[in-house]
Amino acid sequence: MTKEYDVVVVGAGIVGLAHAYHAHRRGLTVAVVDHFDRVAGASVQNFGHACITAQSGTALNYARAGRSHWLDLARTAGFWAVESGTHCVARHEDEYAVLEQFAELRGKEQVRLLGRTEVLDRLPIADTDVVGGMYLPLDVQVDPRAAAPAIARWLDSSGVDFFWRTAATSFAPGVVHTSRGELRAGTTFVTVNHDIDRLFPEYAERDALVRCRLHMLRATLPLDAPLPTPLFTGWSLLRYSGFENLPAVADVAARLQAEYPGYVELDLHQMYTPQPDGSILLGDTHVREITASPFQSEEGFQVLLTEARSLFGVDRIDVTERWQGIYCSAPGSEFLLEEPMDRVHIATVTTGIGMTTSMGLALANVDRALAPA
Repeated sequence: MTKEYDVVVVGAGIVGLAHAYHAHRRGLTVAVVDHFDRVAGASVQNFGHACITAQSGTALNYARAGRSHWLDLARTAGFWAVESGTHCVARHEDEYAVLEQFAELRGKEQVRLLGRTEVLDRLPIADTDVVGGMYLPLDVQVDPRAAAPAIARWLDSSGVDFFWRTAATSFAPGVVHTSRGELRAGTTFVTVNHDIDRLFPEYAERDALVRCRLHMLRATLPLDAPLPTPLFTGWSLLRYSGFENLPAVADVAARLQAEYPGYVELDLHQMYTPQPDGSILLGDTHVREITASPFQSEEGFQVLLTEARSLFGVDRIDVTERWQGIYCSAPGSEFLLEEPMDRVHIATVTTGIGMTTSMGLALANVDRALAPA
């Protein structure tokens, strides 16, 4: 096999598919190489939540730039997407102080503060300890199981060549060496998430890249009304870069550390996303290792269920699926973007915002790589 393309993308996760999409939109010939036989990994194991507003800096720019592309692709490729926004419930005064500071920083178009009564009118949660909340109207939701596979099918039907069950083994300017032979490439994008440590280990070691594994659940809950949007909690305020420099965040972190040291050890993020079939995705916890252990403690799942029962005021949760999500993580950074050799570009998201930022990241990366010299 020796074929020639304007662009070869190595990795058929959502970041790779986004690069293929933007190259295809330019009218270029595109090939995608992946060692799986279909879209797999973090791109189908996530919440399906384009968490735009809670980002900051470069990630926020990517998330905003990608929003319209998610909605366009949902119509074109045929997967469920909704401009749902995101709610966040505050169950302590220090959490509400963070929401107030965030609303002042971002303004009413991005953040709408809610009082206790309005939160309880909007959300099917228990009234215990609810102080208030906020609504982030610009966030988007997609079906995480369907979106990336649908994009791959649409790209394939539109003329992008996919080489499944094919491993990229090495690179040279203009050439991708694979387990099925050579592909000639004008430009190559290497978008293999945490597996970048197998192809370019020097960058993974430089940035202390690891695999972050998660406890996640799908369940049905006997709620009085459907959960209308993804739902953040106080734990979310410790998770996203948009909140981290707000003065009140330190108070939330100190209180949660004192009250729930075991949860802090699990690196809990308590959030929920409703799915088209009426189920809810519950998550998540975080353990970081170079080689991800295949074994998960039951403790993580029990914490997620205990907190969901408390938040929603239900006794019964019917779990239909449990899984271990894995994504790439590196301390102090959100992206690994390098050009290790001429016309070969690495693009890896090094925290759990790959779906949120993928479309905007790929747009900027393709524009930059293919700009006239």
